[in-house]
Amino acid sequence: MMQKDFWRKSTVAVIGGGSWGTVLAQLLAQNCNEVRVWVRDDEVAREINATRVNADYLPGLQLNPKIKAFSCPERTFENGLQAVVWALPSTVCRAQARALAPHFRGDEIVLHASKGVEEGTLKRISVLLREELPCPRVGVISGPNLADEISRNEPAGTVVASDFEEVIEAGVALLTTDRFRVYTGHDVIGVEWAGTLKNIFAIASGALDAMKMGWNARAMLITRALAEMVRFGVVMGAKQETFLGMAAVGDLLATCSSPLSRNYRVGMKLAQGEKIDEIIKSLGSTAEGVKTARSVHEFARERKIDMPITAAVY
Repeated sequence: MMQKDFWRKSTVAVIGGGSWGTVLAQLLAQNCNEVRVWVRDDEVAREINATRVNADYLPGLQLNPKIKAFSCPERTFENGLQAVVWALPSTVCRAQARALAPHFRGDEIVLHASKGVEEGTLKRISVLLREELPCPRVGVISGPNLADEISRNEPAGTVVASDFEEVIEAGVALLTTDRFRVYTGHDVIGVEWAGTLKNIFAIASGALDAMKMGWNARAMLITRALAEMVRFGVVMGAKQETFLGMAAVGDLLATCSSPLSRNYRVGMKLAQGEKIDEIIKSLGSTAEGVKTARSVHEFARERKIDMPITAAVY
């Protein structure tokens, strides 16, 4: 009870005002005193505060009055924060963490919701954030979390994993609502790689659907995709049982089955003959699986990890 009371009085920042960052802010606002959403563009921040809507990403979602948008880091971190939820694309995480690091005190709890890895190094986002931020207490939020559905208050759940019990407790207290359930775990490696790898297979699934393949083909794809995820994840230090949970098979099922998934849409458009550069431009937001497919394929090939679906997507 004391934990819950503490977080109800807290101020939390969300770094990133995309669709997932916006939905996370909406969830957080039900459980804390104030949510500050940092966005890069001053005009976007002013529009969100004036209209109570993030028109670029979720025009149908009326934002909780506790949510305020800022483009100025000083204003975002003013008077101290108790927790920071990191919701940026993996490609900009290191540069942005380095830029924002001076504004952290170091005792903030950091939960990231970025489903990807650093290109080239294959470093997971929690590793990257610990390298760039003065905050040792870092965790991950990952699961079958299609932002559009959660924004409509449809039931969903996620996993919060960390090496620190207080980070896990914070994630549960801050994100749990009557429509959103939080599961917990300690296998950070497994949860992060599950959220990263499933994007590759969502591209394959979108292509299957565009080619009018049936449920048998989809079932075969998802089953063998899970086998690839386990093989790769275990090599990277993950626990095999993690891949039977929400963060892996749950996320894989959702992302491989829904046109709400950006990676799924990439696969559909590829199979329809569109060029990858045009597809990425038309999306208007990041499809992590495109770069992940290349990085993971090259790593797996060098280390002789059997990943035929990943190779095909690449």
